Amino acid sequence: MNNQEQPVFFGKEQAAGYDQRWTKLAPIRDALHLLLRIRLSELPDDAQVLCVGVGTGAELLYLAQAFPQWSFTLVEPSKPMLDICRQRAEEDGITSRCTFHEGYLDSLPLSLPFNAATCLLVSQFIMQPEERCAFFGQISNQLRPGGYLVSADLASGTSASAYENLFEVWLQMQRFNGIPEEAIEKMRLVYGRNVAVSTPREIEELIASSGFDAPVLFFQAFLIHAWYARRTT
Repeated sequence: MNNQEQPVFFGKEQAAGYDQRWTKLAPIRDALHLLLRIRLSELPDDAQVLCVGVGTGAELLYLAQAFPQWSFTLVEPSKPMLDICRQRAEEDGITSRCTFHEGYLDSLPLSLPFNAATCLLVSQFIMQPEERCAFFGQISNQLRPGGYLVSADLASGTSASAYENLFEVWLQMQRFNGIPEEAIEKMRLVYGRNVAVSTPREIEELIASSGFDAPVLFFQAFLIHAWYARRTT
């Protein structure tokens, strides 16, 4: 993926308020993290984990506490988001277990293969299917054979009516979360134009064609869907 072609969606202002936006919706995040932990619990005690688009570090902090000997490489193109992630890691005393990489996957050197990679609500910002496929391929290249990918994205069913119905409930959730009506109306404009909402099958096919076995859907909360898959040998 070419760094210059991919926009950074989270500037300083957005980064500062990002965690606050999840306060009322924390049960959704916590449920996803719990299932992520269970799925990855078979990894070795000294596992190396790649977190793609780590943002402010929510899954990092959760996994680092659950697995105190794991090490993490954290990829994030937004400096303000990565700065917050670094600060939170310092506060939790896990900085020595972290490698921070400001940028995209294409600028991350290949090193020892990772045991697993997380990619939570990231690839939906890549609109072109071929670029999205290449993105998952870059993750696959960083994993050892049999290594896990856990990916979450926005997705909806194939019918227009199903999407429209679910999208309205999604907007209701945003109102419950305290998002201003002006921002909610902006969502109506950017979803489908700047944010991809694909069908689950489309996402599964992209992952499977990028060096992974058939993805398994293990979580859904409204538009949020999450899969795990293993790199093929």
